[in-house]
Amino acid sequence: MAVQEARGDTGAEGAHAGGCTCGDCPHGAREGHRRAVAAFLRRRDAFAAGQGLPAAVAHSASASRQWVSEELTQRAEAVAERGRAEGAARLARLWLRTVCAVWGAVAVLLLTEALTAIGAGWTAARTAALLAALAVAAALTAACVLHRARGGALAPVIGEDNRMSTSRAVAASWVLFVGYAVLLLAARLAAASDPGERDALVSGLGLARGAGAVTVLAVVCGIAVLVRRVVGLRILAQRLQKVPAHRPRAADLLTDDSGRGAFADIQYVAINAVALLFAAVRLARRPDRLPDLPWGLAAVVLVSAATYLAGKYAEGGRPLILSVVRAREPGDLDGPIRTGDDIEIRGTGFVPPGAHSADRLSRTVVRIGAVDVHVPLVPVTGGFRNPTDTVLTVPVPAEVEPGSVEVQVVTAAGVTTNRYTVQVTE
Repeated sequence: MAVQEARGDTGAEGAHAGGCTCGDCPHGAREGHRRAVAAFLRRRDAFAAGQGLPAAVAHSASASRQWVSEELTQRAEAVAERGRAEGAARLARLWLRTVCAVWGAVAVLLLTEALTAIGAGWTAARTAALLAALAVAAALTAACVLHRARGGALAPVIGEDNRMSTSRAVAASWVLFVGYAVLLLAARLAAASDPGERDALVSGLGLARGAGAVTVLAVVCGIAVLVRRVVGLRILAQRLQKVPAHRPRAADLLTDDSGRGAFADIQYVAINAVALLFAAVRLARRPDRLPDLPWGLAAVVLVSAATYLAGKYAEGGRPLILSVVRAREPGDLDGPIRTGDDIEIRGTGFVPPGAHSADRLSRTVVRIGAVDVHVPLVPVTGGFRNPTDTVLTVPVPAEVEPGSVEVQVVTAAGVTTNRYTVQVTE
């Protein structure tokens, strides 16, 4: 039912027209996902207003809540399937856009050199810079073609959670820049005929002149490797919750998994962008040596890297149950927890970052004794009242034996909370 509502027509003969909504059509995947999301939101808000309930369950609050939760879960899975199809289609097209951007940058470089050569004349350094740019562009184009199914040349900077990795993107930028600088010097060295000029170019690669840039390169590459190790260990220790994204976005470089701006990531990208710009200007002014990055600027980059790494150590945390109480509707009498009652679990970290979509929320499970209870989706206009990051409400099933029972929450990321003991009476 949900899939049928989210599915669009492919034409009279099943052909994939430009406006079709098929998930396997690159031109229609985005439109199909947009329509599926709009249909889901309309249905959720209708349920929140009490509309669309079958007469068989409308008389019972618990039965209607369960029916609505199951219906929304099925529709959310259909929307998630559309989202994955759209993400795959976008990723498959990303390599071509990357190739266009790379060769567009080469064209801009050529135009800039041509304009600045007016009056000053064309020099060997300009030719070497253009040849080095062509070599880098050719390498990136080959990488785009070889990895076109995974985003082309951007595949190495996409993390295991299908998000753009800030540490890898920064490290890749420095690697490309230093590689370009070395290729520029190599091209000039190959064209140099004067021994003195060749000696000057070789000395330009000396560590004394490029120590700052080399240090920054080593640090950002080390940070990229270390952050991956830190994140992996924290996930294994259940101290960090990670859910995969439907597709990578450029905004991932500046935000956390929830899409909110992250200070550690923003300052790391901004400071490295400024340092790269400074190094590029130095290379343009002195194309006969590695850019001599001042130690003051290098120290600023190192402080930024340390801040970014500290932020990775500090983020996240294990979900925690603080208390479990019997949920009481207005007018109900107070009493102990019995089978069939709703319990309210209060704590923190029940919804992992990036798991606020309905298909992820529906994966939250409460383990009451030996019984796993899926947390029902309770819609309200514009969102869901249950589950939330701090409160979960679930019914105690009849299969739970009376007595001391342990309650534990399993989040959408598969991380389990502490065990909390409650007393269940008959």
